[in-house]
Amino acid sequence: QVQLVESGGGLVQTGGSLKLACAAAEHTFTNYNVAWFRQAPGKEREFVAARHWSGGSTYYADSVKGRFTISRDEQKNTVYLQMNNLKPEDTAVYYCAAKRDLYVDTEASLYAIWGQGTQVTVSS
Repeated sequence: QVQLVESGGGLVQTGGSLKLACAAAEHTFTNYNVAWFRQAPGKEREFVAARHWSGGSTYYADSVKGRFTISRDEQKNTVYLQMNNLKPEDTAVYYCAAKRDLYVDTEASLYAIWGQGTQVTVSS
């Protein structure tokens, strides 16, 4: 099955931008629904964005809608999360997750494949 490797996290000021990458190692994202989740200290893991395997639909949490964009580069076997106008409340460890079925879900427990996470810190 696909293995996921995230990169692109870091420290940025309020209003800044970061682009996270989730690379598929030794496999491709073909037929996989891919999502981004995040987890802040002391909080539960929450849904951020997802992309249907067909490429036809994308989904966003209300808190990031209009600021974050999920996309995929098939040639690079990589899914990206472009994050603009970052806020301190976006500070968290960001994880990409994948599952091979027909549907996108916003529930973390439904995803079987996870990356190691990348830290995003937004300073005020």
